[in-house]
Amino acid sequence: MAVALITSATNPRLKLVRKLASRRQRDELGLFACEGEDLVQAALQAGLEPVEALVDAERPALERELSGAEPVAPALLSELSALGHPPRVIAVFRRSELPRLTAPTAPAVGLALWRVGDPGNLGTLLRSADALGPAFVALSAGSADPTSPKALRASAGSVFRVPLGSFAEAPGRRIALVPRGGRPLAELDLEGSLTFVLGSERAGLPAEVLAACGELASIPLSASAESLNVALAGAIALYERARRGP
Repeated sequence: MAVALITSATNPRLKLVRKLASRRQRDELGLFACEGEDLVQAALQAGLEPVEALVDAERPALERELSGAEPVAPALLSELSALGHPPRVIAVFRRSELPRLTAPTAPAVGLALWRVGDPGNLGTLLRSADALGPAFVALSAGSADPTSPKALRASAGSVFRVPLGSFAEAPGRRIALVPRGGRPLAELDLEGSLTFVLGSERAGLPAEVLAACGELASIPLSASAESLNVALAGAIALYERARRGP
């Protein structure tokens, strides 16, 4: 039987996707929305089950994978989108199905982010943890939401593969990355279970967080440079660990 075309902006499924643009609603409902076939397919490949799936009635995507998807009038689907071009598919997933940082299976290396509030930086760090890991990402209160639209796009699907946890859950030896004054990263022992700790670009890491870290490390910079972007610093640290082998 053919699925009825959604033509009303008041349809409850469209209302749900609009709600999920808000972090408060994502927190309350435990859901998030993904736009575009690449992100949705990455979620499906990671084993997430869609709560809702909507496709462009004129340009449907992932028809095999989303056999129960509901067609939507293109103009209505476009109105839901935060992208610069209309998506062909939007799907809603449960946050609880994202990979979690758990002690028995935790990767040996990861990033702990202290109040890193920019979702683009967070998404990029997730992508680096995926590419240069396996690695985890642990987040403090006040950090960006990894299921926000911008973080999801910047992660390029890595959010569905990288274990996430709280800042306190990050295991192993803690090495704080600071712009200056730490030992050069290349000189540190990076063997065993460890966590690189990074702060926001404006505020950095507070004294109490630095005190809880066993070592301070810096990436050598030119004299004229103030600091590196936090996403770049995290990627360099993960690369240095990966370069040396397991």
